[in-house]
Amino acid sequence: MSDLRSSIENATARNRRRWPWIAGAAAAVLVLAVGGGIVAARGGEETAAGSDKPVRGGTLEFGLIDYQRSPDPQWGTNYAESIIADNITDKLTWQDPDTGKITPWLATKWEVNDVLTQFTFHLRDDVTFSDGEPFDAAAVKANFDQYILGDPKLGILPNGATLFPGYAGTDVVDEHTVRLRFDQPLGSALQAVSFTANAGPGFLSPNTLKLSAEQRSADATKVVGTGPFVYESWKEQDKTVLLRRKGYDWSPPSLKHEGEAYLDKIVFNTIPEASVRTGSLRSGALDATLDVGTTDEKPLEDAGFSIISRGVSGTAIVWNLNASLFPTNELAVRRAIQLGWDREAVEKTVLTDSYSIATSILAPSVTGYVDHSKDVLRYDPDEAAKLLDDAGWKPGPDGIRVKGDKLLTIKVVGISNLVANKPAYESIQADLKKIGIDVQLNVLPLADYAAEQTKVATEWNAAAANRSRNDPTVLNLQYNPEIGNQAYLGDKTPDVDAAEVAATLGRQETTLDDAKRKEYAAAAQDLVLDKYALVNPVYNPSQVIAHADYVHGIVFDAQSRNHFVDTWKNK
Repeated sequence: MSDLRSSIENATARNRRRWPWIAGAAAAVLVLAVGGGIVAARGGEETAAGSDKPVRGGTLEFGLIDYQRSPDPQWGTNYAESIIADNITDKLTWQDPDTGKITPWLATKWEVNDVLTQFTFHLRDDVTFSDGEPFDAAAVKANFDQYILGDPKLGILPNGATLFPGYAGTDVVDEHTVRLRFDQPLGSALQAVSFTANAGPGFLSPNTLKLSAEQRSADATKVVGTGPFVYESWKEQDKTVLLRRKGYDWSPPSLKHEGEAYLDKIVFNTIPEASVRTGSLRSGALDATLDVGTTDEKPLEDAGFSIISRGVSGTAIVWNLNASLFPTNELAVRRAIQLGWDREAVEKTVLTDSYSIATSILAPSVTGYVDHSKDVLRYDPDEAAKLLDDAGWKPGPDGIRVKGDKLLTIKVVGISNLVANKPAYESIQADLKKIGIDVQLNVLPLADYAAEQTKVATEWNAAAANRSRNDPTVLNLQYNPEIGNQAYLGDKTPDVDAAEVAATLGRQETTLDDAKRKEYAAAAQDLVLDKYALVNPVYNPSQVIAHADYVHGIVFDAQSRNHFVDTWKNK
C-alpha cells in the first residue's frame, strides 16, 4: 500500500530500489540495487554495462518470519504461504504491478458478457502439471469448483468464496475454453483470477485435487501445480524446499522470461527472530531475507546489501472499528480515533522510506485511490476532544473520559507479523490517551490473532490488519455486510445504514468502465472513511527484502508477492 508512483523517488541518491516496477510499453522493468549502483534488468538479462547475463543453477537460501502451515497453495493465509504457492502454481491472468492492467498468462484472451456475469477464457494448449497431467478446461473447472465451493468429504474448505461471490459454476466450452458464471455482476473477476495473495486460485493437478487436506500435508511432493518450481520437501515451522520444474516455459508474457527458472533450488527458511535473519544474511547462511526490520534497513544497506521493496496494494494497515460494540458503536468515538493521533510522528519515528503513512483506506497504487489526508485523516486533537465532549464523554480524574459509570476504553487486537505494527500502534495509543481514550492494545502472533477473530464481534473494539488485493473492490470484499463485514454491521448498528454500505460498496462490481470504477471507488472510500468512520487507517505496509549483491531478478507482483522464475545468482 505504499505509493507506487511512476518514478523511483530518491533511488539514485540512496542507492536502493524503493519502487521496483517501472511502467514500460515494451516490458516490465525491474530496477535492482546491485553492488552499490542502479542497474536495470529486462526479461532476465542485465542491461547495464559490464553486467553478466543470467546464470543457471545454484540454490537461493531465503529467510521468512512466518512458516508455511500446509503445502496446499489454495489454503495458505500468510505471506510465507502465498509466496511459496505463487512459485509452484500459475494463474489465468497476470496483473501488471505498476499499472494494474490485466494481461495474459495461462489464458491467452477472454470475453466478458454485458452484465459481467460470464467470463470466457481461452487457455494455452501447451501447459502441463508437473506430474504430466494436461492443463485444460476440465482441470480449470475442477480447480474452481473445489477452491470456491470446497469439498467436505476431503476436508477442503471453500477458500475462494469471498474472492468470487455469487459463483454459479464453470462450464467446459471445449478442451481449451472455459466459462466462469456468476449469479450477480462481478467486475473484479478478471483481477480475481490473477490474485496472488493469501489463498489464491493457483491451479493444482487433478491428482492433487483428489487428495484430502490431511494427505496434502502428509506429503508435499503430491501437491502438484503448473508453476516453475516443485516441492522437494516441507517441514512445518522449519523450512520448505522447492526444485526447478523441468520443461517449464509459460511465464507471464509481460515478464519476458523464456524457459525454465534459472535457480536449481530455493530453500525458504522460517526464522522468527529479526536479529537471527539479519545475522544469517551477514554471515552468508542466507542469500536474501524478507521481513527486514525497520532498524535493520540502513545498517544492511551500509554493509553492501541491497534493499528492495514494494508497497502492498490493497488496504492500508487499518483498525477495523467495531460499529456494534460499545463504545466504538458511537460515531463520535470513531471519528475521534481517526483525528486524535499524529501521523507525522509515526512516519518520522516508526517508518522508513520503504513505507508510507496511510492517506486513505486504499493504497495509492490501487486504481481509484483518493487522498483524505487533508480532511478526515488529518491530525486534529482539538476537534477530536470536542467531538467527545459533545457526545457526553467527560475527562475523569486520571484523564480518561467517562460517560455515566463507563470508561472510554477501546480494546484493540493486532498482528505482530509486520515489523512496524506494534510501534505504530503504541504511538497511536499514547496520542489517544492524551485526549482521554484508553487503548488496551494486544499485538499477537498470527496464530493467536487468528484465534481471536472469532471473538471480535463481541469482545474487541478494533482488529488491526490489512487486506492485499490490487483492486478497489477490496473494500467490498472487506466491508460489505453481506460479505466480509469487518465493521461488524447489523440491522441495529447505531448511526450506520448497513443497506447503504452494501449498495455503495457492491456497486463497484457492476462496471469495467475506468471512469465509473474510479467514481464508485471514491464513493466507497468516502462512505467507509468519512460518513460512517468505520476504519482508522494507520500506514501503508511494504514487503522489504535485503539480499546479497550477487542475487538478481527477484520479482514483486501486483500484490507484492515474490516470484523467483527470473531470479539468479552469480556466485
